[in-house]
Amino acid sequence: MARGAVTDVEGASKSQLAYRWLRERIANQEFTPGFRLVLGTIARELDMSVVPVREAVRQLEAEGLVTYERNVGARVSMVDDTQYRFAMQAIGIVESAATALSARNLTAADLGRARALNEVMTASLTRFDPRAFSALNQEFHHILYSRCANPRLTEIVEAEWARLGHLRDTIFAFVPERARESVREHEHILGLIESGAPLDDVEQAVRGHRRGTLEAYLHHEHPGEAAPLEVVAAGDRG
Repeated sequence: MARGAVTDVEGASKSQLAYRWLRERIANQEFTPGFRLVLGTIARELDMSVVPVREAVRQLEAEGLVTYERNVGARVSMVDDTQYRFAMQAIGIVESAATALSARNLTAADLGRARALNEVMTASLTRFDPRAFSALNQEFHHILYSRCANPRLTEIVEAEWARLGHLRDTIFAFVPERARESVREHEHILGLIESGAPLDDVEQAVRGHRRGTLEAYLHHEHPGEAAPLEVVAAGDRG
């Protein structure tokens, strides 16, 4: 019997056993949001045919735990994306401010490390790994805001990223096409910092960059939904 095979429990059907097995792995985050559920691989793991696995996946889809996408297949849903939306809106505001306040303090070595990371990210687009890309992306942005003179801002940024938990590592699994645009925007942000551009320009570039990722996700997962409203700074009000 295969390593992950399941046995009959209280007369449960194979589809029920597959359903329980999959649901457990989604619940304990072994299968994280964006994880592709390859039916043939799961069937071999459970030592059963593809048919009961497909039935289990359909049941999980009806419950909202799995999303089926044409030409992609089944994947684990972002079960409740409200947390992601709110956190990204907050991060867009505080991280952009922290990066602007950090910009004048960044050294040539800091910027060199950030550019090297972005080059690795660009090279990785040909054999895209969403989790690895997200980790590099986090490191890139951490460098840019790490020299912020206001430690409270930095604490807030990192607390918001921590609040997202595993969702921060998987967003590019939902919108992989966003990755190519993201590395181009990184170059633009680096260029602004290196040229000594006004800090307002740096802040707006970072905020627009974060907004772009959130909008790409919302467009993909909720077509037709209006883009999230931005918080208007007091100084911008009429």
